[in-house]
Amino acid sequence: MKMRLIMPLLALSLAFGPSAFARTVTDDAGNKVTVKAQAHRIADGWYAHHSLLMTLGAGDRIVATVNHASDRPWMFKIQPSLNQALSVHGRSFNSEALLAAKVDTVFVAAEDADADAYRRAGLPTLVMRFDDFPSMEHSLLTTADVVGTPQARQRADAYNAYLEQQIAAIQAKTAGLSDSQRPRVLHIQSLHPLKVDGRNTLIDTWIKLAGGRNAAAEVNGNMKETSPENILFWQPDIIIIGAGAGSLADSDYATLFSNLKAVKNHQVWQNPAGVFPWDRYGTEAALQIQWAAKLLHPQLFPALDMIKTTQDFYRRFFDYPLTAVQAQRILQAKGPE
Repeated sequence: MKMRLIMPLLALSLAFGPSAFARTVTDDAGNKVTVKAQAHRIADGWYAHHSLLMTLGAGDRIVATVNHASDRPWMFKIQPSLNQALSVHGRSFNSEALLAAKVDTVFVAAEDADADAYRRAGLPTLVMRFDDFPSMEHSLLTTADVVGTPQARQRADAYNAYLEQQIAAIQAKTAGLSDSQRPRVLHIQSLHPLKVDGRNTLIDTWIKLAGGRNAAAEVNGNMKETSPENILFWQPDIIIIGAGAGSLADSDYATLFSNLKAVKNHQVWQNPAGVFPWDRYGTEAALQIQWAAKLLHPQLFPALDMIKTTQDFYRRFFDYPLTAVQAQRILQAKGPE
């Protein structure tokens, strides 16, 4: 009987090394996952989660990715090791390919149906999920725990402190605004098909924090299809177009939306995008809230220089010395030159 117990343990030790299954970590879905002392070779199945690993100084540990340089040019420029990573279209990795690549840790998004397949292959798999700032901070700490280095934990603490500092500074200036002082902001994620971001989203959170009202508040959730008639009815004061969605002026709705207040007042803006689109679920949300606050209430933030702020953030959290020109291109949702 003892021999039967010893043989599987010996096989695991030979396959993964003596420190392979050293700790138990609770992922964002509440699953208890046994992981190595450090995650050295990571497969990341959530597009946005790459920015968390890069923030922790662990981007070079990603050996399998769902992102592509054509879609995320700044991510691959700032973390060039991703160009050598195993790449897939969609979000499904082949378990055998991950084992061949000696992957020791897999991160997946909450709704990823492939998690069980990775687990059956013996790959420690963690579900990551956040939809507001507190849960993002928690997810970053969990990721740092899995990475397992002192630097990762220090970076997680530093980032969370930075984010909370920015939230507090913005709230101090916007919390007292009346409804009439808060512009109606519509965030369009896609023009074809027409999709908007409603309440109970991180987008709704930063709109409110920045001193606005979500024009699509009657919609619940992210990336929800809507009709042009709804947008005409909502009459937003400001329209923010997600990076990669194209231009409203070049869309099928250019003529139809020409009488919107936001269009007539030239308040249609493209959202910045760097390592990941700032408006969505990545660590650059700390930059998004500052950009949005400056956009909605420039008189409240006269000293905020977004070019310098962006350069400082990338130097601190991505170890990358952006030039002023590069920072400006990111703010304009343009890729590297």
